[in-house]
Amino acid sequence: MKTKPVLTQAEVSLILDAARLEATRNQWAVTIAIADDGGHLLALERLDGCAASAAYISAEKARTAALGRRESKSYEDIINGGRTAFLSVPLLAGMLEGGVPIIVDGQVVGSVGVSGVKSDQDAQIAKAGVAAVASV
Repeated sequence: MKTKPVLTQAEVSLILDAARLEATRNQWAVTIAIADDGGHLLALERLDGCAASAAYISAEKARTAALGRRESKSYEDIINGGRTAFLSVPLLAGMLEGGVPIIVDGQVVGSVGVSGVKSDQDAQIAKAGVAAVASV
């Protein structure tokens, strides 16, 4: 039987704090979602001034990155490249840039999804969150 690391609330707090710091440092009102490896939410924080829809979008970006085991941007690139059939993939509704998997020892243990600003800025915030546990 194989074993793998899992996110605890300690890591979730570190990720959320780092992502929030990156967002506030840039004065970006976003929602930050953290999911486990099955795409289930472990944390969600909507910063002041962020649109309510971002809560849904960030959670879906996180789910997409966790279940797909890759950045959600890769799906956006595939679709923009002409493979529109990916729009019908079940359970992956967040196929936009801003979802980033958390990989520990080669295993996806969760993900961070961010929504509220430009997609590349969402990804910047998500990656800042992921980086907080890269050395843990």
